Amino acid sequence: MTRFAVGVALLWAIACAAQPYPVRAIRFVVPFPPGGGMDLVGRAVADKLSPRLGQPIIIENKPGGGTTIGTDAVAKSAADGYTVLVSGIASQAIVHYMHPKRPFDMQRDFAPVARIADGTIAFVVPASSRANSVSDFVALAKREPGRLTFGSSGTGGIIHLTGEMFRQAAGIELVHIPYKGTAQILPDLLDGRIDLALDSVPAYLPHLKSGKLRVFAVASAERSALLPELPTMAEAGVPGVVAATDYALFAPAGTRREIVLRLSRETAAVLEDADLRAKLAAQAIEVRGGGPEALTAELANEMAKWQRVIRAADIKTE
Repeated sequence: MTRFAVGVALLWAIACAAQPYPVRAIRFVVPFPPGGGMDLVGRAVADKLSPRLGQPIIIENKPGGGTTIGTDAVAKSAADGYTVLVSGIASQAIVHYMHPKRPFDMQRDFAPVARIADGTIAFVVPASSRANSVSDFVALAKREPGRLTFGSSGTGGIIHLTGEMFRQAAGIELVHIPYKGTAQILPDLLDGRIDLALDSVPAYLPHLKSGKLRVFAVASAERSALLPELPTMAEAGVPGVVAATDYALFAPAGTRREIVLRLSRETAAVLEDADLRAKLAAQAIEVRGGGPEALTAELANEMAKWQRVIRAADIKTE
């Protein structure tokens, strides 16, 4: 490269660094279909964040490939702060091991921006279940090894792996029944054709209120502020079962530090908004924020945790 070219490149870099941010619309890429929890959270945060940044935030749903299509699109985007990934920490940690041929690496190709919230995963059984607690269920499974079943929204997803985590922690044998989604799990759980779902709470709430389903515990490290009457899995007698459908923001690696910090600060501010908190709470989603450093550490911890579960369950990766 000539000295002239080097000089031009340097001047361009200085000009870019000096440009205020943001000066145009920002794109939030959600690697899930519209209407789900990730889409709801992304839109709720975008609605509050847009006025603070002074620019529109456009939601782009890019599902497919177990979140890899949308995630890869962001990884390949310009690192200028105008394309942001809305995704889960645990789900991306799982993708890291379940999809080893994916073209991106979350730790290499992304700059963690902000943690947003946790969706509660609960231990749900039919009203007709012979168990009246988690410990009852474990005792039944030990008396009848390999007869009790648990449903999930697909092999290798967080709901399946939370069930595997429970099975491993309790030292029991359960049969995994994979479905295409929670909508397909519900009829069989309601009719008692499967024995358990460790799943996100929102779709189950009407049936829990009607008494057609029962819930024994939450799979969080601490009791949920939204469901404080429910014990954690550890309190219910099975420590080591901690999982959540969490939500976070990631930018492409190389995004300027000041942009990452601006997005992180503004996100933290909107998470204090009472209307936003109420909207998420209605879906059993509890605000739990965090900055880039905390998110980086959590991603590393989640990767190690889910790698252990996947290896112990001997789940075949793609």
